Amino acid sequence: MNRRNFTKTTVLAGMGISKSSLLLNNTGIKTGYKYNLHYAPHIGMFKNHAGNDPIDQLNFMADIGFTAFEDNDMRMRDISLQEKMVSTMIKRGLRVGVFVAHKIYWKEPNLTSGDISSRNEFLDYIKKAISVAKRVNAKWMTVVPGHLDLRQDISYQTANVIESLKQASNLLEPHGLVMVLEPLNFRDHPGLFLKESPQAYEICKSVNSPSCKILFDIYHQQIQEGNLIPNIENCWDEIEYFQIGDNPGRNEPTTGEINYNNVFKYIHNKGYKGILGMEHGNSNPGKKGELGVINAYQKVDKFL
Repeated sequence: MNRRNFTKTTVLAGMGISKSSLLLNNTGIKTGYKYNLHYAPHIGMFKNHAGNDPIDQLNFMADIGFTAFEDNDMRMRDISLQEKMVSTMIKRGLRVGVFVAHKIYWKEPNLTSGDISSRNEFLDYIKKAISVAKRVNAKWMTVVPGHLDLRQDISYQTANVIESLKQASNLLEPHGLVMVLEPLNFRDHPGLFLKESPQAYEICKSVNSPSCKILFDIYHQQIQEGNLIPNIENCWDEIEYFQIGDNPGRNEPTTGEINYNNVFKYIHNKGYKGILGMEHGNSNPGKKGELGVINAYQKVDKFL
């Protein structure tokens, strides 16, 4: 490392100025924007501005006004990195959103089958996820029940899934943690058991636990069922978390057909204080694409 740059960086760090703040000086991005909702970029979303280090990325997110982030891969990161991330979160006032709690079976049944070994494997993942959640101050973890069991009636499969989720809820409740069930659309993920928000609602009502709620992914549900605001309204008391993506393309708001001005306004007017994960790509590559994401969220947020 160049000694002059090293000295400059060390002095600025001692003054509480992050590396990402230095990058902002060369980008024209305004710092300190006050969002009305807790939008959460994911690790990697701003790597062209902030670099590959997750810590620098967290600082960049905080510098440009975001108050949360999410990281699907959190449970697979080294413990030392998890600890550095939570230290940065505390310093910068960032909340952490969901991480994926378990291995997802995309092509074969696991929870739908009723197989005891598959259920035990899932519950073991939940036990391990509790340790991760407590280490990084997380509250939510994503759960996907897996593929349909084509040899069983859907009602039997539903009963099998509910029983597994009841047992997982018993593990999570003492810690105040919440698994959020994510329905996924038939086009991107054909053959999965959980597809629609009414289905997730029925399951959560049957499990009847504060530790089993819905992750309403607006992108997936636009494809699967549409009718977004009425379905959000009908599921409201079981929704614990939102994720975002426009359709087609699964990129930032304003790039597709979803009227995110109205969707966010509805969520905001309901008094939602939780996190909305930005689980989408950038419509353009490089720094231009990252600026596009920032501008899109400021555009749709300013009407709230």
